[in-house]
This record gives sequence, structure tokens and C-alpha cells, in this order.
Amino acid sequence: MEPSPEQSPHHAYPDHWEADVVLRDGGTARIRPITTDDAERLVSFYEQVSDESKYYRFFAPYPRLSDRDVHRFTHHDYVDRVGLAVTIGGEFIGTVRYDRINDQGRPASAPADEAEVAFLVQDAHQGRGVASALLEHIAAVARERGIRRFAAEVLPANNKMIKVFRDAGYTQRRSFEDGSVHLTLDLEPTEKSLAVQRGREQRAEARSVQRLLAPGSVAVIGTGRTPGGVGRTVLRNLLAAGFTGRTYAVNRAFDEGLATLDGVPAHRSLGEIDEQVDLAVIAVPAHRVPEAVADCGEHGVQGLVVLSAGYAERGSAGRELQRELVRQARSYGMRIIGPNAFGIINTAESVRLNASLAPESPARGRIGLFTQSGAIGIALLSGLHRRGAGLSSFISAGNRADVSGNDFLQYSFEDQDTDVALLYLESLGNPRKFTRLARRTAAVKPVVVVKGARHSGTNPPGHAVPVSRIPDATVSALMRQAGVIRVDTVTEMVDAGLLLAGQPLPAGPRVAILGNSESLGLLTYDACLAEGLRPRPPRDLTTAASPQDFRDALAEALADGTCDAVIVTAIPWVGENGEAETGDGEVLAAALRGAAAGGPAKPVAVVHVEIGGLAEALAAASSTAAPRTGPTTLAAQPSGPPAATTAPTPTEPATVEAAGTAGTAGTEEAAGAAGTEEAEGTEPPARPGRIPAYPAAERAVRALAEAVKYAQWRRQAATPGKVPEFLDETTDEPGAAALIETLLGAAPDPRGRPLTHDEARELLGRYGIPVRPTLPAPDPGAAVAAAARLGYPVALKTTAPHLRHRADLGGVRLDLTDEDALRRAYAEVTELLGKPAELLPVVQSMAPRGVDTVVRASIDAAAGAVLSFGLAGAPSELLGDTAHRLVPATDRDAAELIRSIKAAPVLFGWRGSAPVDTPAMEELLLRLSRLVDDHPEVVSVALEPVVVAPQGLTVLGASVRLAPPPPRGDLGPRRLPNY
Repeated sequence: MEPSPEQSPHHAYPDHWEADVVLRDGGTARIRPITTDDAERLVSFYEQVSDESKYYRFFAPYPRLSDRDVHRFTHHDYVDRVGLAVTIGGEFIGTVRYDRINDQGRPASAPADEAEVAFLVQDAHQGRGVASALLEHIAAVARERGIRRFAAEVLPANNKMIKVFRDAGYTQRRSFEDGSVHLTLDLEPTEKSLAVQRGREQRAEARSVQRLLAPGSVAVIGTGRTPGGVGRTVLRNLLAAGFTGRTYAVNRAFDEGLATLDGVPAHRSLGEIDEQVDLAVIAVPAHRVPEAVADCGEHGVQGLVVLSAGYAERGSAGRELQRELVRQARSYGMRIIGPNAFGIINTAESVRLNASLAPESPARGRIGLFTQSGAIGIALLSGLHRRGAGLSSFISAGNRADVSGNDFLQYSFEDQDTDVALLYLESLGNPRKFTRLARRTAAVKPVVVVKGARHSGTNPPGHAVPVSRIPDATVSALMRQAGVIRVDTVTEMVDAGLLLAGQPLPAGPRVAILGNSESLGLLTYDACLAEGLRPRPPRDLTTAASPQDFRDALAEALADGTCDAVIVTAIPWVGENGEAETGDGEVLAAALRGAAAGGPAKPVAVVHVEIGGLAEALAAASSTAAPRTGPTTLAAQPSGPPAATTAPTPTEPATVEAAGTAGTAGTEEAAGAAGTEEAEGTEPPARPGRIPAYPAAERAVRALAEAVKYAQWRRQAATPGKVPEFLDETTDEPGAAALIETLLGAAPDPRGRPLTHDEARELLGRYGIPVRPTLPAPDPGAAVAAAARLGYPVALKTTAPHLRHRADLGGVRLDLTDEDALRRAYAEVTELLGKPAELLPVVQSMAPRGVDTVVRASIDAAAGAVLSFGLAGAPSELLGDTAHRLVPATDRDAAELIRSIKAAPVLFGWRGSAPVDTPAMEELLLRLSRLVDDHPEVVSVALEPVVVAPQGLTVLGASVRLAPPPPRGDLGPRRLPNY
């Protein structure tokens, strides 16, 4: 909202302070600066505030605002006097202002760094977290304007306001003076204030998704008068699923005399409905959507599912329509799924919502599914249905203009009906936030992700989000660091999801293989080795094995303490006449269920080949396993009745419910029945639930391997790594900050600047990273003089950009032990590659022999700071053998970074070579991580090569680039993205 000309002309309207926020109850509101045009809004707002709230604000009866008050509260300079308002539907529901003061409490200007702050929230909106959101934003504004402290006077009886200040997490001081409580808040963010902010964000965003998935009433806007069409299809699906709330059909073209449609009330507009509508499904042409949204907003609808197409997927004009759609919905406090969405599903027995185009609602289950593609959503729903698996919730977000995968993670973290979260993503609007949320969610339940559009370098049509430039391999590594199970295909996602939702996590990589086919057992054994598992030799039960033989063998394998998981392989029995007998599938399924239910809790998977009846028996389970323990903020839904499913095809996995199951990992009853000790930091073991079955050994093994890696991450995440204390004693953060400020200058170039060799050496030295010096050698004589200064033996290197780090081109000569050798080398290099002025040769003293490595750190505007490690040389570059971790890195991250590259054995004594000093490399990684974390102006660092010897390491080359720090949205006040 732009200011009028009366606004103070020397301070422009700060539109970057505008923000959409999610409030405590899941509704949205807009925070923006107050302008001179807000006089009438302010007066109207004040008239709706109770006398008690006015008294708490002004410490005296204050029934109305005078003209002078209105002028004062709407005229700000946006530096020393700032006012913010929270609006819904364009009207104020809360305000906050600060006035800069000096030590005597009088109005002041900079350099005074304290301000008096005061809040007022409309009584009808108190308890929604309005004041808390305002405090976050006004504190950020104050810090931007050089204010370091807030002072507030609060009446002792105003407990709500005192609690807002107390719970904010800022360092504060409190005193009682002249009948009021005097509070002083230091505005520098603390770990506690960030934790409070993120906790509020999590609860609010989870609640906003829950409001969409569990409405008390649904209106389908655009329901056709005749069968067919998108709106009529959604209405039919709502009714077929048995939605427990109230349903309405809305279409402005309905005849006035039409009272019902398909048995539900029919209306021409929401205004005709005489009760609250919680969710609206909009299925009208794009040009009519704004009218529908306005109707919803004016009648208190809480959320929208917009199925209409014609937005950002159509180009720039559609993208602007999409932005306006989001702005309009949020102005009324509504969140949007879509546009161009496929719909949402909630199978909870108390809801039974199918507000989607899916013709049949999936069975109840423990899997939550989010997809950005309607086509992929259809395929996943169909595939899960055929495999006998159920869902807890489903969101197909289309263009994901508002509700995104991050919101779904917030919801899944708290939803007791969800044990596994599956996400198909084509874009990451906020990778930094995604990894933070995924790490927290993965600590209590698996998160499985397929990332589409990995190699296109652009976002899919309709996804108006920032494009991250980091390679897909880096994205994958960062997801792994956050505990995300990253798979390549939707088939692999479903395979892993079925295993994780129905089976306990494995305690390790040891796998027992048993079955009635030696060949299938060997294929499974090879697949296990290829996936890094530790299989035992397959146990061949022979083709004569009966279901009882399978049961006994499985029970024995589960009881064996030397195995952590079991894969059962099965082929059809061959009768006496040489023909396959296929009628014992149901019997075999029952035998496997019995063995799994009676043994210790370990994951079991089945690989089968065309056994008649087995696939049907495997798909006959009525529900997935009971919920794991975890967050209990959102109310769990009661279990529903068994749901019928269709049989899977022989080429798809199926699942079988273990008889007598007590639940999956995390239930105490199962832990007691298992009679085994749980590893430290892991959830208690439990009886298996559904036993997943796969048509190919490699699919079962790949799913199990992902479960093994995830379980290992869970155990490690229970005791997170630390940043060693020695870094605090051997780093010079203030000195580095002063040096960076000097190097950037008073008016830094937004594009940044590279540092010279000496500048980079000085900066890195502040963090205990010595770089071996180099001396220029513009001619042979200068090279000899440099070698004499450094001491023989030396290396001669060319540093021209096209030859840097290209020893294979002949621009590097090593182990030059005397002047003659140096002069010969100089002549050879210049004769081969060109004149010294083109080659820029330098001389450097030799380092101890070791392994050449490369260490890098870079800043991605979306993902944040990333630390990378790999071996130097063309093979590693060609194979992409580089490992990545997010900054700040812990001691565990550094150790894993070194060991996670494929060529890591070279560092640990491969083929009889001496192991190198990996602890020294870990220390270097931690120091570099600390540098870029402390100083966001350091946007890129490359240490190449770093020679790691059996004792110590040497940094031979370093390049550093400085730039003004990119904005850190994750450290600012919470806000919804605007794309």
C-alpha cells in the first residue's frame, strides 16, 4: 500500500516490510506499515476495541481517538517512528508502533538505540497470535533501523501482553515502577527466540493445513447442472466418500427454484447459505475465480481448493493472475491449494473427505502423500490402491502458489495418523526451510521424496518460485544430510513407503535370505551387495518347500541375532506332472503372517514370481500398522472399518497384514513382546505390520537399503554432532570482520569482488587456515630469487585462468631441487605454453607428499551455505564424486563428508598406501564452515589443492570471493513466500 504525498518525503514507503503471516489458528493475515491513508481504518478499528483493552493500552479510560491522536498514529517517518498494522479483508485487527527514545525516555533520533513499543489488538482476534507476530516484525524493523532495545510499560493486570513479551525468547529485564511493569527487551535474536519463532511457525502452518483437510463443511463452487464436468465430479466424489460434514453445491447459474442437487442443498451464492462454510472447492473458469474468491472471503470461508487452470502454467500473464489470486485470498485470511490442483483427500473416519477428481477414495492407511503434479497424483493413488496400501491424507497442489511441500511437512510432523510422508516435488521454493523442516520431521517419521525436473535447470510451467543454481547432486546430498530418503522414481517412492509404513526399522544392514529358488536367492544376494547391505548366504528351502517350511525358516531367521532383516523369495511350486501349482498362495501368505507375528520385530519383505493367490492374499490387508509414537499436538482420528481393495497385478508390490500385530515401531507393547534391547537413540522395536511384496528382487532390496540408511541416520540424529570448542580459541572473528569490511569498502559492488592471493591468505589465516605462500615469477631470474627466498625444493606453476589446476597440460613442474632444474623447467613451460605474461607463473615451496583434495564453500541464495569435499583431478570431476553438507557443519558432518565420496578408500590406505591425516582434514572443513557461517559476506571459497599427508595437510591454493551478504529469510520474522 503506497503512502499519500503527505507522507514524510525523505523516507520512502518500505514495501519490503509487508508480509503475509499464518496466525495461531491457521488463518492468514497481512502485516504492513501504517500510512496517512489509514485514518478511517484506524478509527474504525479503535471503535471495535473494548474499553478494557483501551485502558490497558493508555493506562486510563480512552473511549475515542482525537484528531491529534489519529494524525500521530498514522504519520511516521519509518525510522524513528514506525507503525505496523495487521489486516484481514483490508481492515485493521491489530497495531503496533515504536518511538525512538533517549536515555531520559524522550523522543530522539539516531544514534539513540532504544524505542518505546506499544500494541493494541482487537478483542475478537486476541488469542490468535496477532501480538506475537507483530512483535517479530516490529523487532526486525527496529533492528534494520539501528534500534537494539525495546522498552514497554504494561499494567500488572495485562497478563496477555506480559506473556507476549515473556514468551518471545529475547533477553529481557523487568522492574516494577510507579504502578506498572517496566520491560526492556534486547532485540538481538537468540537461540531461544529463533526456536520460539520456528515453533510458532510450525504449529500455525500445521494448523492451516489441518483446517483444509478436516473441514466441517464444504461448498463446491461451479457444480454443473448436468452430470459431468469438474465441479459435479468433485461433488460426486465427496458424497461417495461419505464426507461427515455438510456439503453444498454452488453455481450462480442454478435456477432459483432448484433446492437440491444430488441430494445436497443447491445455492446460487455462498450468501444464501445460512451457516459457516469452512472449505470451498472452486471449479469455475479462471476469469470467474476472483468473484468466487471474494464471495468466499466475505462469508468467512477458511480455505480454498482451486481446481481451475489458466494461471502460471500459461505464461507471464497467467503468472500475474496467479499472484493476484494469492493476494486476494490471503487478504481475507484464506490459504489456497492450487490453482490447477487435483484436490485433497483425508481418509480419517471422522472426516472421510475426498475433495478431488479421484473417482475412488483410497483406503485408510498410515501414508501421507503430497504431489505437485496431478498426473503423478493420479498414478500414485491408482498404484497404491492396486497394491492394497492406504493413505492418511493426500494433497495435489498443482501450481503450489500457496500451500507447498513445506506446509505438508509441518502438518505431517504433528499428524498422528501419518507414519510416512511421501512427496513428489518439481520445485523447492525455499530449500533452506525445506531441509530444516525435513530434518525435524525425519527425526520422528520417514520422509521419502522424488524430485522431478532435476536436470532441466528451470522450474516446471506454473511454478513461480526462485530457481536454485545448485546441482541436483548437491540437492540430493543435502536431503540425505537432513534425513530425507531421496529416490529417483515414483515406483521407488511407493516401494520404500510400503516397507517403512508397515515394518519396523532395521537395526543394521545384515540380511537373511530364504526361499524355494536358489536362483532368485542369488539374485537377491547380489542386489544386497550392490546396495551396500551385508547379506548372509541364501538359504535354499528347495522347490519342495511347503508353506510350513517357509514359516519355520522365517521364524528361525527372525530369532537369529546375527540378522537385522529378512527377505523371503518365492516361486510357484512344481507338481508331479511338471506343471506349476498356483493354489497355495493364500496358505503361504498366512504362514508368513504367522511367523512375522510370532517372532522378534524385524523388517520382512517378500519377492515373489507369479504365485497364484499370493498377490491377492498380500493385498487383502484391511489397514496398515498402528501409528508410531511422535508429536501429539494434532488430534488423532479414530480407526475406520476395513476397506475393500482390488488385487494387485503380478508386476506390482502388494502387502500382507501380520496377524496379531500390535503396531509398528514405537509401540511399547511390541517392544516388550520382542524381548530385545533397543539401540541407544532408536525407537523401540515393534511387531511388523504389513509385509510388503515385490515382483523383483532389486526393488525389494532397494527399499530395504533405504530403510537401513534411514535407521542409521535416526540413530545418529539422536545424538547430534557438535562444533568443537577449539574453534572458539583459535579463530579471530572480530579481526576477520574488520578485514572483510575494509576489503569490501564503504560502497561494495553488489556483484562482489575476488580477493588477491595475499588477501585470501590473510583472511583464511584469521580462522587458522594457513595457505602456503606463492611468489610471482615473471622471468627466470625472479623465479630463482623466489626459490632462494622460499627454499628448495620448489614447484613452478602457471596461474593463468585457462591453466589453473590443469597439471595435465604441462603447466606444473614439481620437485625442482636447484637453480638449474628451475631454469630448465621455466624454459620448457614458456616454450610449450606461451609467454610469461600470458602464463603468470609463480614459485611455491614443495609440500609433503599426500593425496590431493579439493575443499569448497559457496552460498546459494535459496539453499544457503554449502560445504563440499572431493579428490582433486579429472576422474573425480567427471564422475561427480563430490560430497556436500550444509553449513554450519558439525564434527560428525565433517567426518561423514570425507567418508561419503566413492574414492574415500584412497584416504584410508587403499592398496597398501599409507592412510592420510583425516582428522586434520576434518578440522580444516570445520574451520572453513565456521568462516562462512560467521561471515555471510564470504560467498565462495575454493581451497585447491589441499594435499593431505600421513601427518598434517597443506593448502597450496585458495580463491575467495566477497560480496554484500544475501538476505537470510530464515532468520527474519516468519512470513509466507510471495512468488
